[in-house]
Parts: sequence; C-alpha cells; structure tokens
Amino acid sequence: MTLTCVAGLGVSGSAVARVLAGQGERVVVVESVEGERQLAAAAGLSGRGVEVRFGPLELPEGVTRLVTTGWAPHHPLIAAALAAGVEVMGEVELAWRLRPAQAAPWLALTGTNGKTTVVRMLTAILLAAGRKAVAVGNVGVPVVEAVREPYDALAVELSSFQLHWSSTLAPHAAAILNVAPDHLDWHGSMESYSAAKGRIFERAGTVIYNADDPEAARLAGPYPGAVGFTLRTPRAGQVGLVEDLLVDRAFVADPAEAAEELATLADVRPLAPHNVANALAAAALARSLGVPSEAVRQGLRDFVPDPHRMAHVGRVGEVDYVDDSKATNPHAAAAALSSYPSIVWVAGGQLKGADVDELVSGAAPRLRGAVLLGVDRGRIAEALARHAPNVPVVDISDQDTGVMDRVVTEASRLASPGDTVLLSPAGASLDMFANYPARGEAFARAVHALEAAT
Repeated sequence: MTLTCVAGLGVSGSAVARVLAGQGERVVVVESVEGERQLAAAAGLSGRGVEVRFGPLELPEGVTRLVTTGWAPHHPLIAAALAAGVEVMGEVELAWRLRPAQAAPWLALTGTNGKTTVVRMLTAILLAAGRKAVAVGNVGVPVVEAVREPYDALAVELSSFQLHWSSTLAPHAAAILNVAPDHLDWHGSMESYSAAKGRIFERAGTVIYNADDPEAARLAGPYPGAVGFTLRTPRAGQVGLVEDLLVDRAFVADPAEAAEELATLADVRPLAPHNVANALAAAALARSLGVPSEAVRQGLRDFVPDPHRMAHVGRVGEVDYVDDSKATNPHAAAAALSSYPSIVWVAGGQLKGADVDELVSGAAPRLRGAVLLGVDRGRIAEALARHAPNVPVVDISDQDTGVMDRVVTEASRLASPGDTVLLSPAGASLDMFANYPARGEAFARAVHALEAAT
C-alpha cells in the first residue's frame, strides 16, 4: 500500500490527509507544533485512520510520497525526502492528479501582487455568467477537496511555493499578473522565484500575461498566441483600455478588425491603475472560457474587495486614511502610492530582503511625510534620505500593542487638508503583529480613535 507523508497539519495538510485516507491510502502527517489547534486537527483525522506524529520531523519508514503545503526545498524534512528518492509534490499537484473524469477546467493565475483580488473578481464573473465556480488554491477552499465537487470551473490562485512543487498542471488558461522581487529567502534568488512563476504557463491551454510588466512579458515570450492585457490601447490579441472602456481584442471572432466592450472604469472598484489591470486579467481568464461580455461587467460590479486592500477607513479634518496593510512587498506598495497625489506614508515591517530604493524614488514627488515602524524601518529611512531628502520622517521605535495610535497621531500632524494618510507598509507584519489583517485593524482602530477625539 502507498504510504504518503503529509508535511504540516494546517488547512491544506489536513485536507490532503482526509482525501487520501478516504481513498483507502495509508497517511502519516508530521507536525512540529503541538498546539491546541493542531491537537484538535489530529483528533479529527485519527477517526479517519490517519496517524499524526508530533515532535522532531522525520520521514516515516517506507514512505513513497511526500506532500508539502509550501515548505522550501532546503527544509531538512524535504531535503531528506529528495535525498532518499521520495517523490515530493504540493497539495495543488496532488489535486491535479486526483481530478475525476470530466473534471472542471482550471483557470489559474499567479503573480507577486493582486492574486486574491483577481481570483475573487474572476469567481464573481463566472457566477454572473451562471457558472458554478469557486476560488481555490492559495485562497478559499483547498483545491484537493474542490476537485471532487461538480463545479463548472475552478478559479485557482497559485503562489510561487505551490508552483515550485507542481510538475504536471495543465490549466485551461493561466495568467501571470506581475513579477517583482519577493520571497527571495525561500527561493534563493530572483531567477528561481521568476522561474517558479513561469511554470504556470508550461502546459496551459491559453497563456495570459501582463503586457505592461517586463518580466511577465518575458515569461510569456516562448508561447505563440499568448494574450496580453494592458492599460494601453489593445492591439490584436490583447485586452486593454480605450479611453474609459475595458475592451477585448483577443477573444473575439476577428481580433484584427473587431473589438468588444467588456466594462467601463466605473465598474472597477477600487478604481486605481493596478486594480484596472486586475480586472483585465480576470476578464481575459473568463473570456478564455467563453464567458459573455455582459457577465464580465456584472461580475466586476458584484465584486466586493477584500479588507486591507486600499480600504478607505475614514476622513478626519479633510485628510483621508487608507488601509493597504496587504501591501507586504515594495511592488504592492508602489501600486498604492501611485494611486494618490499627496501622501503621508505609513511604512515598515519585514522587507524579506527586498530593495526599496526604486519604490521610494518613484513615490518621492507624491510624499508629504512618512511615519516608519517595524524592524526594517531604518532601510526605508535611508532610502528616503537618498531620494526624498526634503520629506519629513518620523521614526517610531515602539513595539507595544498601542504603537499604531502613535503612528496615526504623528501622521495626522504631518498631513494637510487634501492629503491621504496611506498605510502601505512594503513589508510583512510578523515582526510586530499576528498578520497583516491585525496590522490593518490596529490602524483602523487608531483612525477611529482620532475621529472620536477630533
């Protein structure tokens, strides 16, 4: 009997164990953390015949396959499996291999930023077209469970970690939204990170890419007939903008001569350049499956943005306060900073090895002030000194739970009527907060406290 080792007892790992045990396979889950959540998950799996081993992570004797939920190749358990000749795959790869006959087509997407927004936009469009669809992969339902359900389509968000451990995926269509430095500590280099993103195209039926992003365009280069999306006027074979219209010149009967209106800028929320690109990517993926233009428009109107993505928190003294805590890397922060004309920037956190000079130099003309917090705030301060020496900077060294109250107070002192105080950190949150939602919620609470005191 096949013996599968599942690395990790999180949402995806537990789902993998349930599915494989349900098929009669022998499954052992290894987990290093013996917390309350993990013990509860283990108890639930034990009734299904799954063995869970806590403590030092070791390969079970006789293991024939290891399923990882995003662990890096240099992790000792993964390295041991590879050295022993054990096949290593991710949950997504396993799900692809477990698809039943007549399985739903996959509309897959990846990118440094915008993935969750696009996959939710895409799901809204598919639902507006009357298709039974669900968001899966790096968001929503574990894909290993969703493939067993009778959906018409799966909107699949894929991280670079998941793509690294996927070798046979062949989605109906695949899109790369953008590629910028991120997770270099996991991949080891920008080249490896980009190569992982590019794997999504290898067996895709339709290749869709951001024609305005040089690295995405490079990765799509080897694929004839690839469909670009652009914020410029689309050429034949692209989707793009004509004045205030989102227009398709790819999935029409005669791309050389015909174009079809999909939506207007007024249908995109929040309206910012990077989010228009997100809408175009979602529209292209849906159109690859034959979704009509009216469903694209309705789906974009139905879409509700997730929290902490350029979310307007409040207005105090003619100054707007915006929570973009999800901007956990410089590329994401650059998109938000380009969306407002006059900004007091709240930034800092864990930069994960990323450089911020290009981000700061590009944003410098819009900055009226900056309030910095977090472990890598000094690197942002150094970049501001180089590229925006006249911008006043407040350095917050506090690490206590009330730090965001001081951050917002200092930002309000720097702001003038018409400015936007923008929390767009350019770094991860785990140095000071449980996660990026907790950081955004702390910011919102501080803004509401400022409102109440004004």
